[in-house]
Amino acid sequence: MADLAPLTPPRTRGDGWRDELRAMLRLSWPLATANLLQMLTYAIDVIFIARLGEDQLAASALAVAVFGLVMWALCGLTGAVAPVAAAELGERAPALRPVRRSVRMALWLALFAGIVGMGLCLLLGPLMRVTGQEPQIIALAIEYNTLLVLSMVPMLFNNVLRSFVSTLDRPIFATAITAGGIFVNALANYAFIFGNFGAPELGLQGAAVATIITTFTTLLAYIVAIRLDPRLHRYHIFGRWWSPDWARFRHIAAIGTPIALTITAEAGIFGAAAFLMGNIGASELAAHTVALQIAALAFQVPFGVGQAATIRVGYFYGARDEGGIRRAGWTAIVVGTGFMVLTALAMVVIPKPLIAIYVDPWDPKNAVLVGFALQYIVIAAAFQLFDGMQAVAAGALRGLQDTRIPMWIAAFAYWVPGIGTALVLGFATPLEGTGVWIGLATGLTFAAALLGWRWHRREALGLTLRPASR
Repeated sequence: MADLAPLTPPRTRGDGWRDELRAMLRLSWPLATANLLQMLTYAIDVIFIARLGEDQLAASALAVAVFGLVMWALCGLTGAVAPVAAAELGERAPALRPVRRSVRMALWLALFAGIVGMGLCLLLGPLMRVTGQEPQIIALAIEYNTLLVLSMVPMLFNNVLRSFVSTLDRPIFATAITAGGIFVNALANYAFIFGNFGAPELGLQGAAVATIITTFTTLLAYIVAIRLDPRLHRYHIFGRWWSPDWARFRHIAAIGTPIALTITAEAGIFGAAAFLMGNIGASELAAHTVALQIAALAFQVPFGVGQAATIRVGYFYGARDEGGIRRAGWTAIVVGTGFMVLTALAMVVIPKPLIAIYVDPWDPKNAVLVGFALQYIVIAAAFQLFDGMQAVAAGALRGLQDTRIPMWIAAFAYWVPGIGTALVLGFATPLEGTGVWIGLATGLTFAAALLGWRWHRREALGLTLRPASR
């Protein structure tokens, strides 16, 4: 019965900082691990598809570029249930009815947003034709994408359920289910791409089928886990699923829409950087891709810490505990930034072993690519601290349900000083690719500084004052 005790944030006391550090680490490491495992899932798709040939790999990359951007943004939209549910728990744990209604409306939002997202992704064909892609690549990408979009709604359902189990202090479920999904994805790819285990040989379409199977298997795993865990099951989040709560629906959408736009702005600058690098040279673009993958791998940890910060700060926001808010936010910022100090040192001290994750840095044919990648990784090491800080600060502010102004901060930081510096240094100076990376670092630095300032001034700005009722 102890496991059914209300989930409440600890109150202010002498060892509050130590308690908060333990709570933050306990929540953040499973989320960060799940993020890393999700990247591995995508990597497995690439490994199998690459065996089909360059055309299939190129077609899948173009489809996933569009699908991934839409999915990432919509995960930000539907993931807004986390700070809402956390605040409800902090205010009146166990908050069975409020949390149940919030999760229900988040699932509704996932359904509606997923249908819209599918429509956007189906514009891939016209987009590829406008950008002048080769006809055979367009045909393959459309076949792949037409199946892939069917996984969007269940993926968003998974995102809502992941937010729910994490907010209810069961983040390990997200880790375990994501890990299990890796094996399902690998087996399904092996079966449906190449026709093994008696399955039809579908080629590139088989990879899309594998994604659909993995997504629905993951959804089933979340449902089973929620049903079997006493703390989660008592919320009965699937009960009366047809009953609307439009005020709560609008509240989640109002918090989540700026998050989705923030993600779009951030993803957009990195997409724009790839096009800029392509205009500089093929070797520079390849090196940019490798260096960015290394930075993205490291980013998954502070991203997980930021997700934990949203939940921890949200608890205290709901409890109207400004001391708890302060401890949760600053603890997360220190943890996330501290990890990025380690990754920055690794990039400076052992850059070639990191590059070796993707290409052989000692092979002479890769010499030019590796030379550029080494330059970019040094800059990536410099902005690791700012990247981690802005991710966690944004997560902490989301715990206060403060998303609209951070959206404008991100849009300004990435697209004014960020892309502006990249354009000037990349094309008006001899720095070229290095200049583009300095631009990326500049955007992240501005974002970290402005979001950090807003977090520091949260009480003066009235961000910690939760309304009496929702």
